[in-house]
Amino acid sequence: MYDAGPLLRASGVPMTEDAIEKLNRYLEMLIDWNGRMDLTSVPPQDMAEKHFLDSLLPLTQEGLFPAECSLIDVGTGAGFPGLALAIARPDCRVTLLEAMQKRCQFLQAVCDELGLANVRVIQNRAEIAGQDAAHREQYDRAVARAVAPLNVLCEYLLPFVQPGGMALCWKGPAAEDELPDGSFAAKALGGEMGEMIELSCNDTRHVIVPVKKITETLPQYPRKNGIPAKRPLKSGKK
Repeated sequence: MYDAGPLLRASGVPMTEDAIEKLNRYLEMLIDWNGRMDLTSVPPQDMAEKHFLDSLLPLTQEGLFPAECSLIDVGTGAGFPGLALAIARPDCRVTLLEAMQKRCQFLQAVCDELGLANVRVIQNRAEIAGQDAAHREQYDRAVARAVAPLNVLCEYLLPFVQPGGMALCWKGPAAEDELPDGSFAAKALGGEMGEMIELSCNDTRHVIVPVKKITETLPQYPRKNGIPAKRPLKSGKK
């Protein structure tokens, strides 16, 4: 049995022992289900660091996740970062958005097993849900981890964020190269790129790129399925 507790306790991430127990049960289920379906390519011995710790390190930064905030994780996959955050922060209301049915089945099974009343799982694409009045500009935070380049992420995330809220993008060392196009896309979508937040995990450099939502997103965004990735917003293009 793998135990994420020692790593999480040593990281300084604020959480209760009950949350650590639930995260360990989540880890057990992830390993079990991953043997039957493609949820992650990360080996079991690395999941605590590469999935759980990476998802939760932003909780060490003051103000990123206000008390009782509403949050949507776009393209959540096996639940990172959104489901891990929901366990560590039960005061937050978390929506997990995922296009693949089998992944949604796994996410719902974890929520049912752990009794997570603060989480809902929705099967849909970002481009469709971002135009749905039930979700459009309804969240304090929209997050994504390892999903797409920054300019594409902005089109996926910012339509969900209410003015005054923030999109948070988990990125690796290449984030600086994506900043120019990301900044252009953020502005086109009613946002403003903030300063990168360094979150080193052992020898691997990770960053959070915050995008503040300044004004409402124009109604033509997000564009139709597949268009944000195929024709990402860049300077001189719409």
